[in-house]
Amino acid sequence: MILKLLFLMIRRLPRSTLFPYTTQTLSAEAPFLVSAYPNAGLPNAFGGYDETPEDMAAAVKEYLDLSIVNILGGCCGTTPAHIRAFAQAAQGITPRKPRVA
Repeated sequence: MILKLLFLMIRRLPRSTLFPYTTQTLSAEAPFLVSAYPNAGLPNAFGGYDETPEDMAAAVKEYLDLSIVNILGGCCGTTPAHIRAFAQAAQGITPRKPRVA
């Protein structure tokens, strides 16, 4: 079986908007891998990003614990420290299994 990859851009949308869709619809029904690459919030007045690696890893951990995503990355404002925090949060987590179509 060839698995397709869907890029799900979790870009700091309100949890109430995104979370029900990813948990109840996409993750449960998708016969392909799901990728998430959140950004580090919106740029501040100086053009920087204020979300710390620890804060973002805590948010990502919830998705990992529920087996919603297969692949994690980082978008605007993320640094190597953010990616290391994501990798640490993912330690010991069983990857999401795509539904067989």
